[in-house]
Amino acid sequence: MKLREYFISITTIIFIAASCGCDWINGDKQSQTPRLSMFVGLDISGSFIKTKYFDDSINFLAHYLYAHLNGLGGLEVPNVLFVSSIGGALANEPKTFYPIQTFQNKSVEEIAAKLHEIFPKSVVNPYTDYNAFFEQVALTVRNKNLVLRPISIIMVTDGIPDVKNEGVSDYRRLVVKPLEQLARNVTIRVIYTSAVVGKNWQTKIPRQRVKIWTQDAEVMVSWKDPTIMIPGKPFEQQERFFSWVKDNVDFGVRAHRVD
Repeated sequence: MKLREYFISITTIIFIAASCGCDWINGDKQSQTPRLSMFVGLDISGSFIKTKYFDDSINFLAHYLYAHLNGLGGLEVPNVLFVSSIGGALANEPKTFYPIQTFQNKSVEEIAAKLHEIFPKSVVNPYTDYNAFFEQVALTVRNKNLVLRPISIIMVTDGIPDVKNEGVSDYRRLVVKPLEQLARNVTIRVIYTSAVVGKNWQTKIPRQRVKIWTQDAEVMVSWKDPTIMIPGKPFEQQERFFSWVKDNVDFGVRAHRVD
């Protein structure tokens, strides 16, 4: 091969690789950079904290966070993580957002202990203020310059809003508008709810781009079933659990506009 043809061939290969976004040119650094912004909200109102699901949800969250932080089973490692409570003693009360460093380099058991410390069962708040939580997530995204990155919002709650219309929970008064323009991929995942409440979240909350996925509490508690979490097997090797999380919590739901 002539020298001129050799250089033309090399140039062509580089051009094609750059055009298709191949990562081998930059050592795959781009594909290794986490982009996901993850927000976790835990309902500590009496309607949830007094149920039989609260302790199970803390235990699940410890495994869930550890798995994501360490990228186990192909779960996406978040670029940022914030954990907070949903609601408070007063309406529209801002809550502390605990950052990713609070949970990094900890074992599952240490994460669980930290969650129990942050969210003690002895502290019961009267309000489940979803709108205040959404607004604080949006404010954090803007302040941290996380706009345009994929956002996953995991809400551990029974999903029943305090706002009512003629004595009936009014889902249309839940406002996700502050989240609409943050990114093209914003997903709210409401877990530990019921089938009826989950359907109301998916069909009654006005939205354009925000995606909503719900999972019933009866399904959630099955995460520790011995057919899913194999007894005696190291957690890092619990592939069935990681697959269960992908199918039941991190499911990629499509956008559905509700007016």
